[in-house]
Amino acid sequence: MRNGRMTKYCCQMMKSNVESRCEQHPNRYHCPDCLIDYWPSSRRFGIMIHDYGAPPEETSRGSMIVINYCPWCGTKLPPKTSRKSQISS
Repeated sequence: MRNGRMTKYCCQMMKSNVESRCEQHPNRYHCPDCLIDYWPSSRRFGIMIHDYGAPPEETSRGSMIVINYCPWCGTKLPPKTSRKSQISS
C-alpha cells in the first residue's frame, strides 16, 4: 500500500505468483506450480483450483478461492468491485 492506496501487488511474492507462466502448460490453471490468480474485472485475488475444467489448449480461467489477505505479507487486499460500479465510473 502506498500513500493510502493499494498498488496492484502488495509484495514481490504476490506479483511473482500472479505473473508466473509455465512453458509446459499454456493454461495457468493446468500448471500445478501456479498458485495465485488475479481477476481484474472484479479486482479479486485467489488461490487457483486446479480442477482441469477446460482443455489444456484453452486460455479460459478455471476456479479460484477468493482471498482477502496476502498469504505472504498479510496485507489486506482490495475489496471486490462490482460490474455496476465499473460501468458507472
